[in-house]
Amino acid sequence: MALTDPEARDTETARLRARIAQLEKINAALMDRVERSTDMQGGAFSMFETAISLDAMVRDRTGALEVALERLNTVNAQLAAAHGDATAARVMLRDAIESLSDGFALFDAEDRMVLCNRAYLKIFPNFEGVQGDAPEFAELASRLAQTGATMGSRMAPERWLKDRMAQHQRAQGAHVQALADGRWIQINELRTTEGGTVGIYTDITTVKAEDARQRARELAERNLALQATLDTLSEGVCLFDAQRQLQAWNEGMLTVLALAEDGPAIDTHEALSGWCTGECGLDRVEALDWREGGGARVVANCTMRGRYFTVRSVSLKNGGMVFTFDDVTDHIQFERSLTETAETLERRVTERTAELVEVNRQLVEAKNEAETANRSKTSFIAAASHDLLQPLNAARLFVSAMDGQAMAERPRSLVHQASTALDSVEDLLEALFEISRLDAGAIQPEFADLSLGAILSALRVEFAPLASAGGLAFTVPHTALWVRSDARLLRRVLQNFVSNAIRYTEQGSVTVEVVEQGADVVVTVRDTGPGIADVDRDEIFEEFRRVGKTQKIPGKGLGLAIVRRVTTMLGHGIELDTAPGAGAAFSIRLPRVDPVASLDEPGAMPAAPRAGAGGLVLVIDNDPGILAGMEALLENWGLDVVTANDPSDAAALAALEQGPAMLIVDYHLDDRLTGDRAVAMLREKARRAVPAMVITADRGPETKAQLAELALPLLNKPVKPAQLRALLRQMDVL
Repeated sequence: MALTDPEARDTETARLRARIAQLEKINAALMDRVERSTDMQGGAFSMFETAISLDAMVRDRTGALEVALERLNTVNAQLAAAHGDATAARVMLRDAIESLSDGFALFDAEDRMVLCNRAYLKIFPNFEGVQGDAPEFAELASRLAQTGATMGSRMAPERWLKDRMAQHQRAQGAHVQALADGRWIQINELRTTEGGTVGIYTDITTVKAEDARQRARELAERNLALQATLDTLSEGVCLFDAQRQLQAWNEGMLTVLALAEDGPAIDTHEALSGWCTGECGLDRVEALDWREGGGARVVANCTMRGRYFTVRSVSLKNGGMVFTFDDVTDHIQFERSLTETAETLERRVTERTAELVEVNRQLVEAKNEAETANRSKTSFIAAASHDLLQPLNAARLFVSAMDGQAMAERPRSLVHQASTALDSVEDLLEALFEISRLDAGAIQPEFADLSLGAILSALRVEFAPLASAGGLAFTVPHTALWVRSDARLLRRVLQNFVSNAIRYTEQGSVTVEVVEQGADVVVTVRDTGPGIADVDRDEIFEEFRRVGKTQKIPGKGLGLAIVRRVTTMLGHGIELDTAPGAGAAFSIRLPRVDPVASLDEPGAMPAAPRAGAGGLVLVIDNDPGILAGMEALLENWGLDVVTANDPSDAAALAALEQGPAMLIVDYHLDDRLTGDRAVAMLREKARRAVPAMVITADRGPETKAQLAELALPLLNKPVKPAQLRALLRQMDVL
């Protein structure tokens, strides 16, 4: 390996020379011994062999010495070459540093100057002659501070020296120094890996000058923009500095104060006040008071030269003030004209008020009459509902009782036709009552978070037999989605969609679809029926309207009219996708909500107490026809029946002593007695919680909610025998 360090090279040379001298001494000693020795044993040949061996050893050692000398010569040549390269590199480095236009200075780990270039000495001519003595940076900085070479050192030498030494010690980037001769120097200092410091000194005087010129241009442009802005103002504006000297004004100022166009004759605040009071006749001199701070002040309705002005004054942060003069003469004249107009209008309003008072009195009377008529209509609907459904309920019970009797084919056919007619009348009355209640506002939605899956499951159970009887494929999906709506009204809409689809589809399928669309859930009932023409799309939502082939199918044409009213009330959008021969798809758009952890199924029948199978049934109703029909129907199912008009009748009390298995009570009884109170009275007399249900023609939500709180099952009139029988079986009475 080549030795480039001169000291190491000299050490290796001395070691090799000492080794050679040692070998020469050993060789001389061995030769002398051979020459002077005698063969103590008379073996001269043995001594000859020894001499030959020693000679070989000497030759080997001499060869090694020659190799070492050759290596030494090679090392010396390499050291000379390395020294030359280092010298050349230093020369190149020196030339490169000198070629820099920026000043360059290198300080070692002890903060002594190692080298610098001529550009550095041009920037700091005070260092000329001392750079070769390896001065410390502190010495150089002190020289600058003492001579005042920088602006900072001229003003505060000690503080400048302290800051400069701190910046040098940090050596974390660039900073700028202003020299006393007007030059600006940017100094960029960085640490070396050996702990020294490298400084680059750049003359940025030209850049600073250009920056100053640019700032002057920007300031001039801003002044022009400010002047242009002031000239666009309709108000007169003038600006004074802290010495109360006029700095800026606009053309509006010349017009307001009637000044010459070549400039105002006012150059101070005092001159402005004198001109306004002396020449223009300003009546409120305090409007031009000079104020120290205090923000803005407005003095309204000042008069000058026969016109009205609003004078605003604003104190500036630099001690100056701004005054504005706004001519409000036209505005005041307009206000006066408005005042006169208002007085005229006030007289007319007084006259019209007297007339309107009379008209209002008449409107109040008409409104009261309308409200009375509306209440009468609602009462009439409720009364008509009850009075019409009572005989219809009795007829339904009698027909159902006859249907269970053995009779000939012809009478059975007549009974079936009567039952079908009663179904038609019942559906018609129910639809008419519902439309009337919707129009009268008697039905108010009760919004809640609903499980859509529960509602669709109820549809699946309710309409699957009807679809199967018509030979249609009926598909209702399972879903975990929840929506925000009224459970009863939403179920009514979907029931109408599904029942219409099944009624008007001769073959094919009826499918319920559920799709998420953004924040909504769209439920669609799609059928393969005859479809609807474009001209009939709006007509089908009107009362008693049935179009196309559907006119031959039994129905009343009220279902979609109810759907339109209900969805409008709920705020749910409905859509129709149909074409003749391509079926129809009715959709309702519902707002989607997050699932609720636990919620009862909407509209679920409240659980009723269980009863033993069979037994006596006590029926309470104030309509003899309904009592007779209920008795015939229940006896036809094999039950013992006792009927009474009132819970306190002897027949009812006698039945209670026998331990009835079931109570069937009408909701509206005589003397304003309600079904829930009648049940409570009967249970109290029986001294046990006898299973009970309530039957009523009242479809109001209040009644339903009240009975649900009491866990009393409810059936609406006209009672469907199938529903009644299912409920009796559920309660183990049948």
